[in-house]
Amino acid sequence: MPDSVFTYIDIETIPSQSPELLARFADEVTSPAQYKKPESIEKWLAENRDTVARERLAKTSFDPAHGHICTIAWARDTDDLVSVSHADTVEGEAATLRMFFDSLDPYQSTTFVGHYISGFDLRFILCRAVVLGVPIPRNIPRNPKPWSDRVFDTMTAWVGNRDRISMDSLCAALGLEGKGDGLDGSQVAQAWTEGRHNEIAEYCRQDVERTRAIHQRFLAVGW
Repeated sequence: MPDSVFTYIDIETIPSQSPELLARFADEVTSPAQYKKPESIEKWLAENRDTVARERLAKTSFDPAHGHICTIAWARDTDDLVSVSHADTVEGEAATLRMFFDSLDPYQSTTFVGHYISGFDLRFILCRAVVLGVPIPRNIPRNPKPWSDRVFDTMTAWVGNRDRISMDSLCAALGLEGKGDGLDGSQVAQAWTEGRHNEIAEYCRQDVERTRAIHQRFLAVGW
């Protein structure tokens, strides 16, 4: 069996692009409880229904039942190369997953490393693979836990299971270069809508580099 490797990964996600889901969310909007009169309710709905529905749709970027993976970046050990797979359309999401999966040796012992990887990235990848019917390599843990030897979560390694720290803040604590003034995660959905796919890919690639630099600091002191 090949030697065990570290695989550093990061994903970028976008909300559902489904007009039907947006329409469903709009139908489900209700006025606040303080509105009692039918005319007041109708006025509030007319003024707020679309905004509330779109805000709910935006949150599906964190929900693998509806959101999509637009970009995956990954690297192995200390190799210089960071691979990136990204989808220009939601129809390309399955191919994006397959490209990542095909890069993994299913028989190789692998520890997946990422920032909040156990709580988000791997879970989102697994669920989207189920939704899209993409076979999952055998060496990806099906129920990732931050304390598993199959996963190294840089966030929970630093703060434990009940707190959070952003990658940027952790980089600052360790004297590493942070994200700077470029794209950030809150801007990915808009950037994708505007066709700035290469910019998203570069942002994701840089996050993999930052994750690896953080992890190497842990390893350097025998973590």
